[in-house]
Amino acid sequence: MKKLLISLICFTLVLGFAFAFSSEDKGPLEKVKIIHYKNGEKKVFKVKPEGKGQPEKNTCYSFISNGAKWKTVEDYYINPVNNDSLSFNFVKSAVDAGVIEWETFGGNIFGNSFLDYNVTFNDTATDNLNTVSFGFDFSPNVIAVTNVWGYFGGKPSTRELIEWDMQLNDYYFWGNAEIDSNLMDLQNIVTHELGHSAGLADLYRNRCYWETMFGYGEEGETYKRTLNSGDITGIQKLYGA
Repeated sequence: MKKLLISLICFTLVLGFAFAFSSEDKGPLEKVKIIHYKNGEKKVFKVKPEGKGQPEKNTCYSFISNGAKWKTVEDYYINPVNNDSLSFNFVKSAVDAGVIEWETFGGNIFGNSFLDYNVTFNDTATDNLNTVSFGFDFSPNVIAVTNVWGYFGGKPSTRELIEWDMQLNDYYFWGNAEIDSNLMDLQNIVTHELGHSAGLADLYRNRCYWETMFGYGEEGETYKRTLNSGDITGIQKLYGA
């Protein structure tokens, strides 16, 4: 009986140590704030930990942190209230179209979408909601901002995304740029931002201009609605599709 008790204690200690090591191996919970600037403006890509968002050599894709991806499929919530009187169905359809484009090549990454007029951009802490909304919180040279929360340290196999929040700058006139080239195309920009939500980083090299994840945007631009070869390679390498 005494030997059995000692064995149980040792086994419990081993399990506790393994759990503690596994939890610590993920590293701290961190936020990556990715700012989408208008074409021609100074770029700022803030990424933590330093250096883990660098593109691989001679490629046109990049990760926020190599291996950091969604290990669960979570729903996302869209607050469609905007300053341009866009119909709520139009807003939802544009976001959903961007999700479909990424999932066509990367598999089941995102969950279902719901309209929620109360959700807002979360810039300070996680709240267990993945959101899309409009706002005036940024300077006019910023088209959109996406915050991605996750575990970006430790081994690539332990890295994980846990939440994202996207805000579109209502300073711009949003809509369908295929109809009016003076508009900031909603589907175009949202598809780019959703790449961050899935774990991809911005690209700034000129030869990567035609990728959805190219880091600048402008009015009338629509090509980012559909993924280019580098985007497809990146999302498939990250999710193993």
